Amino acid sequence: MDVLVIGAGPAGIGAAIRLRELGFDAHVIEKASSLGGTWRDNVYPGCACDIPSALYSYSFAPRRWSSAFSRQPEILEYLRETAAAHGVVPQYDTELLDAVWDGSRWQVRTSSGVLSARAIVSATGPWHEPKIPLDASVFEGEIFHSARWRDFSGRRVAVVGTGASAVQFVPEIQPAVDQLYLFQRTAPWVLPKPSVKLPRSVVFGLLELFSYGFRHPWVMKMVQRLGLLQLRTIKDPALRAALTPDFVLGCKRLLMSNTYYPALAQPNVSVVPHAVQGFTADGIIGADGVERKVDTIIFGTGFHFSDPPIASRVRVDGVSLAEVWRGSPQAYLGTSVHGFPNLFLLLGPNLGTGHSSAFTIIETQLRYIASALTALRDREWPVADVRPTVQAAFNSSVQVALQRTVYNAGGCTSYYLDANGRNSTMWPWSTVRMMRRIRAFDPSDYFISPDPASAAGAGTDSPAAEPSARA
Repeated sequence: MDVLVIGAGPAGIGAAIRLRELGFDAHVIEKASSLGGTWRDNVYPGCACDIPSALYSYSFAPRRWSSAFSRQPEILEYLRETAAAHGVVPQYDTELLDAVWDGSRWQVRTSSGVLSARAIVSATGPWHEPKIPLDASVFEGEIFHSARWRDFSGRRVAVVGTGASAVQFVPEIQPAVDQLYLFQRTAPWVLPKPSVKLPRSVVFGLLELFSYGFRHPWVMKMVQRLGLLQLRTIKDPALRAALTPDFVLGCKRLLMSNTYYPALAQPNVSVVPHAVQGFTADGIIGADGVERKVDTIIFGTGFHFSDPPIASRVRVDGVSLAEVWRGSPQAYLGTSVHGFPNLFLLLGPNLGTGHSSAFTIIETQLRYIASALTALRDREWPVADVRPTVQAAFNSSVQVALQRTVYNAGGCTSYYLDANGRNSTMWPWSTVRMMRRIRAFDPSDYFISPDPASAAGAGTDSPAAEPSARA
C-alpha cells in the first residue's frame, strides 16, 4: 500500500479521508473493535469536550452541535458518521506489534498479519494510554482509570488526580456515593464554563486571544481573576484555601466547570490536599500519613503523553524511536523525525496549543503530509528523511520561545514536561503561526533519494546543501 495509517480516532479518520481524496491507497488499522479513539475509550460520567464544539470538528464536515461543549456520545456519533460518509472502514482488531524500515518501505507486523507500506502516518494520539503512576496492587477493592470506566458498587470512593477528567466526573458521581475523598497534589485553576454557542470563526478568534496570554504570563494573571471569583463561591475558608492554585493560569491545562466547586463543598466530599503515599488492602494513604478506608479507587491521572507506547515499536536498524528520543520526543514541525524516513506523526511533539482544537492541528499537519507525499509520488522520490540540523534548529527555536511562555514560566510542574523536565508538548506561538508554518513540504529540508540505498547511508548534512531552518 502507499500509506498505512495507525489508529482510527479523529487523526486517523482525517488522514484517511484527506489522503484518499488525493488518490493514495491509505489503509487504516485500529487495535480496538470500533473507531473513535479517545472518544470511544472515555465514557466516564460527564465526559465532554473542553474546547467549544464549533471548533471541534473537521472543517470539511461541519455539524450543528446540540450544545456549546458537546458530550462524548455526540462527538463519537460525529466521528462515526463522518467516517461512514467518506467510506473510511478501518481494519479493526489489528494492533501494531512492530514496524521496521527495510531501506525502502516499512514492514509492519500486526496482530492480524504482516503489511508493507511506503509511508506510515502515526495517528495513535497522546490521549491514548492511561497513566497510573502508583502501584496499587495491594488494594483489594475496585480500582480503575477514568479512561477505562466501569460501573462500581463501592460507597466510599477515592479519586486520585484533579485534571480535566476528574473535574468532569467528580460532580457526576458525588451525589451517588456516601463518601468521596479527592486527593489533590496541586489545586488546578477552574474557570466558569460558558453556555453560549458561537460561530466557528468567532470561537477561533477568541481562543487565539488566549495564545497571546500564554506567551505573556502577565496577561494570564489578569484572566485568572475569573477563577478567583469562582473560588469565592466556596464559603468554607479552609476548603477555599486548599483549592486556590499557587501557579499562573495556563501553566497547566485550562479547566472549565460550573459544577466542580459546588460538588466539592458537599458534606460527603473531603478534599485531601496531598499526594498519595501508598495503599493498604482496604484504603489509601495520603502524604499526610493518614489512611482513609475506601471501597473504590478511581485514577484521574492522565495519559502517557510524552512517552507514547508506539515509539518503542517503530525501529530503524534495530533502534526504536523511543530509544532515539530517550524520554524527550522531538520532531521537525512535530511531524517528521530524522532517521525514520517516510514516517509522519499526527499530534506529534510540541504541537499542543493549550487553547485551540486538536482538529485544527490535525488538519494543519495533514496539509503538510499530503504535500510531502504528493511531492514524493509526483517526482518518483521513494524516500524522504528530514535533515538532522533542520530538525535540531527547529526544536532549538521552540525551546527558546517556550522559556517565555506561561507553560514554562508559570510556576508549576505539568504533564507538558517530559521525563527529563523538557517541555516536549507545547507549541510556543499562535495557532495562526502554526497554520502558516506547517503548510507546504520543502524538499530542501530533507534527504531525498531516488535510490533507497543512498538514503539509508545518509547521516550528515552537506554544508553546501544546508538550508536555513525556519521557526
